Amino acid sequence: MTREDLQAGDRVAVWLPNCVDWVSFDIASLGLGLIVVPLYAHDSISNIAGILSHCEASLLFLNTHAQWADLLPHLQDLPSLSSVWIRESNAHTVAAPAKRLNKALRETASSAFQQNCSKDSLATIIYTSGTTDKPKGCMLTHFALLWNAEAVTKNITPYTSDIFLSILPLAHAFERTVGYYVPIMGGCTVAFSRSIGHFPADLKIIQPTVLLSVPRLYERAYKAIKTATAGNALNDLFLKLTVRLGWRKFEAAQGRARPLGFIENLVWSVLEKRVALPIKEKFGGNLRVAVTGGAPMPDEIAKLLVALGMPIVAGYGLTEAGPVVSSNALEDNFPTSVGRPLEGIKVSISDDGELLVRSPSAMSGYWNDPTLTSKAQDAEGWIHTGDLAKIEDCRLFITGRLTEILVLSNGKKANASLIEAELARDELFDQVLVVGEGKPFLVAICTLNRENWQAYAGQHGLDPDTPNTSGAVRKMLARISDRLEAFPRHARIRAVHLVQRPWTIPSGLLTPTLKVKRKKIEQVFAHEIST
Repeated sequence: MTREDLQAGDRVAVWLPNCVDWVSFDIASLGLGLIVVPLYAHDSISNIAGILSHCEASLLFLNTHAQWADLLPHLQDLPSLSSVWIRESNAHTVAAPAKRLNKALRETASSAFQQNCSKDSLATIIYTSGTTDKPKGCMLTHFALLWNAEAVTKNITPYTSDIFLSILPLAHAFERTVGYYVPIMGGCTVAFSRSIGHFPADLKIIQPTVLLSVPRLYERAYKAIKTATAGNALNDLFLKLTVRLGWRKFEAAQGRARPLGFIENLVWSVLEKRVALPIKEKFGGNLRVAVTGGAPMPDEIAKLLVALGMPIVAGYGLTEAGPVVSSNALEDNFPTSVGRPLEGIKVSISDDGELLVRSPSAMSGYWNDPTLTSKAQDAEGWIHTGDLAKIEDCRLFITGRLTEILVLSNGKKANASLIEAELARDELFDQVLVVGEGKPFLVAICTLNRENWQAYAGQHGLDPDTPNTSGAVRKMLARISDRLEAFPRHARIRAVHLVQRPWTIPSGLLTPTLKVKRKKIEQVFAHEIST
């Protein structure tokens, strides 16, 4: 096979940023019957080492000598790791088992390629991001990967003229399937964004027709739009009128409302040029579809952006399902839902409101963990997603997570994810976590948006460097109370702690997919929560 003495079924790990070498390594490995284990480029070294140990990887393809230096202290715990390829080429001295990529390629056997796998062969082990527990290795076959990608194309057809701009990590099942396998099926072009910092410029340069992202990107766009119109009555009026007419126009196109009248169309043509088009231009000006997944999109954000002409299509999935379960389509788009199940996938709601999924692309189980597998997937093949959902008119609506339903000391229940989503819409807060399990009331921990907080503090005579003074907390609680007015009384926030430093992946408070690690944050702020 190769001079690395690898055999079909061996695990090979890829620890690279999104790039052509990632794709080449994946395709070659899959064809040879090797099992690909993708690693997040910015994950912590402890997580990386833990995954390599758990899957008993034989080969690791990493990006830089710095990554190799970080991994060296963990080598004694990785007896199966016999080969390491380093993509970066420079004058660093490299000792076995590591070698530079160019040397590894020169040593690769030149015999004719022979496929060494079947549709039922295990293709990949994708480790979940682990928001509450340790990552679990989802096993997916070749059939599962290809079936799911093909099912997606029936909802969102890829065209040879399409240009995808890839920003989500390829280690994520969503990006790998929809942003890599689907474009290959459609003969599309894929450009890799240079970084999060370069992303706005990359949008203008690449002018993509297809964009895959998580709600956080669109939330940032929403906050920027609202901030730009705040304090300017005329601009705020223009925005509200544009959204009202734009939403009517969208609903009419979906067959759910009457078309705009003659005068309304004239007003829309003016507002579209002044308000909507400049916002669309910031996304490159050429988008025909913008897919969002990975977390629920807040209704208010979805409605505003769709009304401004953004072709946002929400979907839902989880790694265990291969990953896509449902999706809207451009011609059948209900933005506040996550669409209808893909053809061939069955969904059901359990007695406690949990979404159950049965899919031809379902995982074969968790690697080396039959106990967890039996908990996640029953004997009839139903995957217990852990998500709360409802089904209306064959459309799926995600309403929260079972683990995010907080039971207060009085027995009443509060949906933390709904409260967090509402508070995150406030321009002062970038990240929010609500806690209160077994407590008499709910507490919110919020990271502050530095620029907006500085401005707010200056306007209200507060010290921006000490946000948790009694005066500042009183103002924040009043502000939060106004936002949560529609929530039941027991679901209101009675205490808040304000944080100036954002939660990040390196700090261990976010997963590589930017999801909050609830248990970790609760541990870090245990004192503040208890007081």
